[in-house]
Amino acid sequence: MDGRDWGKFLLPYEQTVEELKVKFKTLRTELKKREEFSPIEFVTGRVKRISSILEKAKRLHVPMDKLETGIEDIAGIRIMCQFVEDIERVASIIREREDMILVYEKDYIANTKESGYRSYHMIVEYPVQTGLGMKRVLAEIQIRTLAMNFWATIEHSLNYKYRESLPKELRIRLKKAAEAAFKLDEEMSSIREEIIRAQQLFEDRSNLVSTILSDIQELYFYHRIREAVTFQLQFNELWDNEDIWGLKTLSEQIRASLARAQKEQT
Repeated sequence: MDGRDWGKFLLPYEQTVEELKVKFKTLRTELKKREEFSPIEFVTGRVKRISSILEKAKRLHVPMDKLETGIEDIAGIRIMCQFVEDIERVASIIREREDMILVYEKDYIANTKESGYRSYHMIVEYPVQTGLGMKRVLAEIQIRTLAMNFWATIEHSLNYKYRESLPKELRIRLKKAAEAAFKLDEEMSSIREEIIRAQQLFEDRSNLVSTILSDIQELYFYHRIREAVTFQLQFNELWDNEDIWGLKTLSEQIRASLARAQKEQT
């Protein structure tokens, strides 16, 4: 083992993970605003532990001076999707991005591993700007459903405990669990449109309520206290009665009142 400074060695990978997390979380927010639905449910990331890097290098016979090219997942991003269909959409978006270079892809959904593992992997080369200049860092992006991720997390923990040598009975049970998880994904896909419509309805309702309450508060700023109080009472009644159409009409009335108040200020 060489005497490298691991803290300094891992700095570009840590920066890569943080930047990619921000970019994909921002992408999720943008897609929700543009399309009212995002194929990205949430994003996580991690830098591989030193012990894991050393173990993988030993297993793959990667020399210590070739870690940057020989170990491709030191920086890892995980993108979770609600539906299997969303995985290809996310992969397509990544392929078209100009801030990273796609090196290669591994489809473990169409080509499931013997263990039952399913996920879509993309190795990218990401140019990170460090204090010493630009450095190209390899990173692995895993795209999977929530069910796939639940199974993979459990399998990873068991493999760590048994040092990659799971007892036969446990391997069989894990594989059955993987098939059950995929059946769940298939069932969710069969009612995907209904689920998306329900989520959009919830999102629209939440946004409507936020807009109304924010606009009422703005009326106070313009000293329209009586109107603000009246609108608040109307909102309370409509909310208690779950009158969505009434809330939409109320929102239009508040917006009109705000427009008058703003006009008088100019």
